[in-house]
Amino acid sequence: MKYRLQSILFVFVAFMLGCNEYMIVGVLPDVAHEYHDSLSRLGLLVTMFALVYAIFTPIITSVASRWKRHHVLLVLMVVFFIGNTWSAMATNYTSMLLSRMLTAAVAGAIISMVLVMASYVAPRNKRASLVSWVFAGFSIASVIGIPIGTVISTTFSWHDSFWMISGLTIFVFAALVWLMPRDSPQYKSTLSKQFTLMTDKRVLLGVIFIITICAADYTIYTYIRPLITNVMGFDNTWLNWLLFGMGIFFIIGNKFGGFLADRGGVHRLPTVYAVMTVLYLLLGPLLPFKWVAILIVALLCVAFSSYGSSTQLMFLDIAEKEYPQSLDLASSLNSIFANIGISLGSFTASETVQFTAMTNLGYVGALYGILGTILIITLSKQYKGMQYIVK
Repeated sequence: MKYRLQSILFVFVAFMLGCNEYMIVGVLPDVAHEYHDSLSRLGLLVTMFALVYAIFTPIITSVASRWKRHHVLLVLMVVFFIGNTWSAMATNYTSMLLSRMLTAAVAGAIISMVLVMASYVAPRNKRASLVSWVFAGFSIASVIGIPIGTVISTTFSWHDSFWMISGLTIFVFAALVWLMPRDSPQYKSTLSKQFTLMTDKRVLLGVIFIITICAADYTIYTYIRPLITNVMGFDNTWLNWLLFGMGIFFIIGNKFGGFLADRGGVHRLPTVYAVMTVLYLLLGPLLPFKWVAILIVALLCVAFSSYGSSTQLMFLDIAEKEYPQSLDLASSLNSIFANIGISLGSFTASETVQFTAMTNLGYVGALYGILGTILIITLSKQYKGMQYIVK
C-alpha cells in the first residue's frame, strides 16, 4: 500500500514541476501583453529556464550527496516554492526572468532525487513502468495543468496560474514529509567523480540524442499557441481543448515509451524517430489543413515523449554496473539534457520566427530529427545492456 502511495506521490511531484516549467508556454502571450514586450524576447524565458536547469542540476545533485537525500529534497522544495511564488508576483520582465532562473536551479535536482527514490522503492520488474509514470507526470501537467493555467490566465490573470502551482507545492511538500523513503542508497562523491560517467561513449551518445529530440520538440512547442490560433486558424475555445488533447498524446507517448523500455529499450527507438522526422517534413505543407496538421502534432507528441523510460533505465543500468558513484548524476541526465535541448530548440524557434515565417518551424525540427535518428541508431549498436529483453 505504501509503495502505491509513494508511486502516486512521485508522479505528482513530476506533475507539479511540469506545470511550473511548461505553463509559461500557455501564458506567454498574456505575459507579453502585460509587459508590452515581444513574443520573441519573452521566448527567452523558456530558453533561460532550460539553460539554468541544465547547468545547476548536476552541481546541486553532486553537492547534495553529502547530506541525507530526503532532507535535501525538502530544502529544495522550499526554494522551489519561493521561486514560483516570486514568479506569481513578478511585475516586470527582469523580475520574471530571475524568478524563473531560481526555480530552474532546483527543479532538476528535485526530479533526479525523486527518480532515484522511485527506482529504489519499485520492484525491479516494475521499474520501467514506474519511471514511465513519473515522466508521464510531466505530460499530465500538459493535459491538466497547462490548459487550466491558460484558462485561468485568459479568464483572470497569468499571475493566478502561478499561484495555483504554489498551492500544489505546499500539498506536495506535506506528502513528501509523510511518504518519501529515508533510506534510499547514497554515494558521497565529488563533482569530478560524478562526472566520470560522462566519459562513457554510450552515455555521451544518449545525452546528445536527448538534446536533439527535445530541440526538435521545442522548435514548435515554444510557439504552439500562435501556431494553433494564428496559423492553423483555431479559436481560443478550441485552443484549450487542443492543448488538453496534446497532453493526452504526451501521456500515451510516455506509456508507449514504458512499453518499449520493457521490450528492447533504446534498440526500439530508431524507427520512432525516423517516423518523427518524416512527420516534421510533412507539417509545413499541411499546416493550412488544420485538422490534418493537428493530427501530425498529436503524433509528434507521442514521438517526443517515447524516449524517456528507455534512456533513463539505460543511464541507471550503466551507472549501477560501472559507475556507482555517479548514480545521482545518472538519474538526472534525462532532465539535464532535455532542458539543454529545450533551450536550444526554443532559441532556434525564436531566431527562426524573426527571419522567416512560423510555418517553416517544422523544417527546422526535421533537421534535429535527422540528427537524432542517426544518433539513436549508433547508440543502439553500442549499447548491449537490454539485449536480453529484445523480442
